[in-house]
Amino acid sequence: MNSLFSGKKIVIGITGSIAAFKVAGWVSSLAKEGADVSVVMTTSACRFVAPLTYGALSGNPVLTDMFAAEESHAISHIQLGEEADLLVIAPATANTIAKLAHGMADDLLSTSVLAADCPILVAPAMNSRMLAKATTQRNITTLKELGFMIIEPESGQMACKTDGPGRLPEWERVRGELLAAITPQDLAGERFVVTAGPTREALDPARFLSNRSSGKMGYAIACAARRRGAEVLLISGPTALSAPFGVLRNEVQTAEEMYKAVIHASYEATVIIKSAAVSDFRPEMVAVDKVKKDDASFILQLRQTPDILQQLGAEKEKYGYLLVGFAAESCGHLQAGEKKLVQKNLDLIAINDISSKETGFEADTNQITLLDSHGFTELPLTSKEDTADLILDRVCKLLSAR
Repeated sequence: MNSLFSGKKIVIGITGSIAAFKVAGWVSSLAKEGADVSVVMTTSACRFVAPLTYGALSGNPVLTDMFAAEESHAISHIQLGEEADLLVIAPATANTIAKLAHGMADDLLSTSVLAADCPILVAPAMNSRMLAKATTQRNITTLKELGFMIIEPESGQMACKTDGPGRLPEWERVRGELLAAITPQDLAGERFVVTAGPTREALDPARFLSNRSSGKMGYAIACAARRRGAEVLLISGPTALSAPFGVLRNEVQTAEEMYKAVIHASYEATVIIKSAAVSDFRPEMVAVDKVKKDDASFILQLRQTPDILQQLGAEKEKYGYLLVGFAAESCGHLQAGEKKLVQKNLDLIAINDISSKETGFEADTNQITLLDSHGFTELPLTSKEDTADLILDRVCKLLSAR
């Protein structure tokens, strides 16, 4: 399975900061995902981490000196700028940020930046007081005005033992920002509501009814929609997953709580993707105290929970959103999907087979059948990240056809 970084040419510019060691992990992760990574280091950066380290992790020679590169007929600063899909400067010191803000070009990295014809991301990393200085903030503002994208630093303890903003973010967040920079913003201006995960219906203070949904598919959709430019609200049942960066998450527990949250959010949504596995039933009575084994009844009275998708389908024309549902089936997949598409008044339904280990609950892969009024399409077995993009490709077509 291909990564979204596969075949992308990415230049990583490393400057003189103790945070340079952290970028080694980024280089390694990008190379593992199939990116062609070229590392450019300033003279100061070489004093923190040896160029050999980045060369071993990237699989490419590390460039440190503009004149040495030209004399050896290695890739030049012009080629770096022309061929790159993305240029990332991390860690970016206050000195480097000042140079870039004023268009200086006195080393291989800064000249490569001036020659670049691709998105440029800058990840500041420095002492909190240096970051807060008016001159540094002015230079960062200038970079934004010039079209540079800034990966905002996080807060925490620095190597200098001070606490505050200035730390390089962790890779998962950075990965999302890099992908967004190289992804067409074909969902810009859309307001997505995505549901994910299971719901829990209490039996007593210790027990509940639920299902095996991990939330991975819904979280992948929310992440992909945000990466493609949408404003995303993720309404999530209980999961072990972290909220995707840039996505607003509303955490709920029960089907009733999800119903209220989704209906309220639907009034301003342009696209609703209902991928959560909501409980169809809840106990008629919930015990106030934990039920003891000797006192337990073996008959559990149930009542139906609100049908969120039915309500959304009934109000779809009134509010004008595009509605996508999911059907997790173990048999008769297409027939069940066709029935649900019509009954719930959906624009699109994604049907998946939960009986397979590769496509069922908690798996990292999926194989979806997409069905709308024009027919069905079988998507390939691939990662849930790729599946999310394939679903959103169809959503884009439906939005364009409106």
